[in-house]
Amino acid sequence: MELCIEGKIFRNGAFESACIGITNGKIAAIKKTLTADSHLNVGSRVLLPGGIDLHVHFRDPGNPKKEDFQTGSTAAAFGGITTIFDMPNTSPPTTSLPLLQEKQRTANARSLVDFGIYAAVTEDNLRHIPALAPRCAGFKIFLGSSTNIGSLPSPLLKQALEAIRPTKTRTFIHAEDERCLSHYAGPEENLMDHNRRRPARCEETAIHSVLSTDVETPVHICHLSSQDGLAALTQHPSSITVGVTPHHLLLDAAVDSRHPTWYKVNPPLRSPVDREAIWTAMTQGDVDILESDHAPHTLDEKDMEFGKAPSGMPGVETMYPLFLALVKQERLGLARLLSLLCERPADLAGLPKGRLEVNRDADIVVVDFKALTRISAERLHSRCGWTVFEDRQAIFPSAVFLRGEQIVDGMQLLGSPGSGCCVTRQDQDSKEGDA
Repeated sequence: MELCIEGKIFRNGAFESACIGITNGKIAAIKKTLTADSHLNVGSRVLLPGGIDLHVHFRDPGNPKKEDFQTGSTAAAFGGITTIFDMPNTSPPTTSLPLLQEKQRTANARSLVDFGIYAAVTEDNLRHIPALAPRCAGFKIFLGSSTNIGSLPSPLLKQALEAIRPTKTRTFIHAEDERCLSHYAGPEENLMDHNRRRPARCEETAIHSVLSTDVETPVHICHLSSQDGLAALTQHPSSITVGVTPHHLLLDAAVDSRHPTWYKVNPPLRSPVDREAIWTAMTQGDVDILESDHAPHTLDEKDMEFGKAPSGMPGVETMYPLFLALVKQERLGLARLLSLLCERPADLAGLPKGRLEVNRDADIVVVDFKALTRISAERLHSRCGWTVFEDRQAIFPSAVFLRGEQIVDGMQLLGSPGSGCCVTRQDQDSKEGDA
């Protein structure tokens, strides 16, 4: 045994003292006592699985002034996220095999955490789906246009999903219907306007479009934001999963801020009623995962007049710490959080991660539940340098291990660019059977 980490683990709904033995980057044993070449005792601190964020935008290539794989993965590591999945609407968008391979090479050289790369599905690249599927971590379809990429016309959605189905690759959907959005176009001066210009009705319409295809392929609805969208998913088939973001769970369009453009995001922040509805769905198990939708922009861009400011906000570093604080405050159970942020994301990605179990990757975060602090942008690591969660309570990990190698020790970064690996999908059917 190369390394043993001793502390408290959370198992069967309770904390217990245990040693996690690690060999070749995998968990080799979990017992009361173990002998290893190296032994680390973290005392009463808690050992939890590394988080998995299935939805980030690291802006690499094309916009390194906002973020790149090195700065984005550094932020992820300090937030306890040991695996990220990058969306394809970079510049240029990831729509072909050469562009996918180039992005993977870039991430291999720069990322401090493990990663997967999605490929976009557009009107022009449907024929490339068979070639892309074995090499990408999943497909992304934008039913509403987004940064650097247009929307897939909804009449082509069924054709796209039918082309993807034989590959058994999960498809991630930005569920805002472009034709619906076009009916609400117009100037906007604040968050309420932005919500009215991109109403929940367009999210509901997009979800109905997905459901109406009747194509039995794994589909994930990203960043569900509304009560209407939630209602559309009532009794949805098991092939469809759902994600929610911290900002849609914790914020709404009624927020009072000196920087309203910082809160501008797609889909928009909704009403307090919508926020409460998706919070209830999340706590009750009607939502599968938490995803940050980390989408940074520079302060200069965000501080434009509202109508010209881009949509998106950072969040990969604050997601796990925010919700660990909510666990401490008893607003959410730890078992539920681990399902949302570790276990189910591992299932959906088909990875041997997300659980402290023998033969899984030794991705481990060390947490002191007494170390409640407040978020400060000055201490975060995203290149954009700001956060909408300033001064919110959080619990950041005191140590982070990636496949048994320590990459974070308190405020010190131990990992180096290129220490992350491109992850490979395994048999998703067998993994999801364990959920």
